[in-house]
Amino acid sequence: MTKTKQIFGGTICSAFFFCKGPGKKLTDRQPVTLLFSIIIAGMLMGSTATFAAKVPGETRKSELLHLLKHDCGSCHGLALKGGLGPALTAWALDNKPALYLVDTILAGRPGTPMPPWKAMLSRQDATWLVDVLLKGEHRVQ
Repeated sequence: MTKTKQIFGGTICSAFFFCKGPGKKLTDRQPVTLLFSIIIAGMLMGSTATFAAKVPGETRKSELLHLLKHDCGSCHGLALKGGLGPALTAWALDNKPALYLVDTILAGRPGTPMPPWKAMLSRQDATWLVDVLLKGEHRVQ
């Protein structure tokens, strides 16, 4: 005999299956893995949605590129090929997740010279900068 427990209008039949009562939309013993798949898919979509954020205006883009060259470049090298901080070329950043890079810009790296920039940059700004860096489009005249 299987022990059951009522939850969310259905019955937990085991650790792996969620059963609905008669006349409900879910079929008997539908795997909970469906729920986990939906949650994971949502998380993945959320990570790619970072780059769906509104693109800054032309004036702000110019300001961000100036900041990238002069402020970031003071530690990462004017060509962003490394210095006190690591290289920020598309090749050097290729294996790093975009969200990790955005968080690094905003929160800095405690115990390192990398400061947090959240007082000067929005998440949208940091996301745009990461996109520019990953595409190798950071040339400033």
